[in-house]
Amino acid sequence: MSDYTNGTGVQYHLRIQRGDVGRYVIMPGDPKRVPLIARYLSNAVPVADSREFVTYTGYLEGEMVSVTSTGIGGASAAIAMEELHICGADTFVRIGTCGGIKLDVIGGDVVIATGAVRMGGASREYAPIEFPAVADFEVTTALKRAADRLDLRYHIGIVQCKDAYYGQHEPEKMAVGYELRNKWEAWKKLGVLASEMESDTLFVVASNLSVRCGSCMHVVGNQEREALGMDNPMLHDTDRAIRLSVEGVRELILSDRERALQQ
Repeated sequence: MSDYTNGTGVQYHLRIQRGDVGRYVIMPGDPKRVPLIARYLSNAVPVADSREFVTYTGYLEGEMVSVTSTGIGGASAAIAMEELHICGADTFVRIGTCGGIKLDVIGGDVVIATGAVRMGGASREYAPIEFPAVADFEVTTALKRAADRLDLRYHIGIVQCKDAYYGQHEPEKMAVGYELRNKWEAWKKLGVLASEMESDTLFVVASNLSVRCGSCMHVVGNQEREALGMDNPMLHDTDRAIRLSVEGVRELILSDRERALQQ
């Protein structure tokens, strides 16, 4: 691969280099969410701001932890993970928003993904479609423990990921709307919890890089409940999921530290 850093070690897209980020990284989509997450860290400072990628680094339990936004969708999320890994990161937690599919997943809930339906395109350039997009067990377990400790209402299971937001919400406008609707019905029948746009790519890229990745999302609302005339609260405050991502990383730091002492 060409050296787009010109020998500086500064990554082309994120504008970070070794020493700027910790091994643990929380990855929101929205750049504006980065400082909201960083306020839960100690001594957090902005490190880089380039394109959709904003990075802050601080400390949690004495360990360097970073927050980097990925923008919307799998393609930019893959770039973020690749360049963060080059700079030393090996444990990632996605935090974002999603829309509920299963009827008991309602606005304000939190979803912890164990795996993802691979309808996005970026992951296909990392692994054949037969390869599953699966969250790391240790990260998922840490998020569950944190959710229990925070007394959150949460769901654990499979999410669906896609590239086209409006393909989900307005399939009738698309030339392939019949295919989108049929697959959506399949996800409902299979008990898929929610729909979002990044976890499938991050899970597959993480497998390719041999790093750990998990995912938690704030549920904004549920279009299936709305379609059935059910109560459908629409909640946009992501603080519950933000706190979950931070506390999940705390759990990982402490368990990693304990394991290192036992070795």
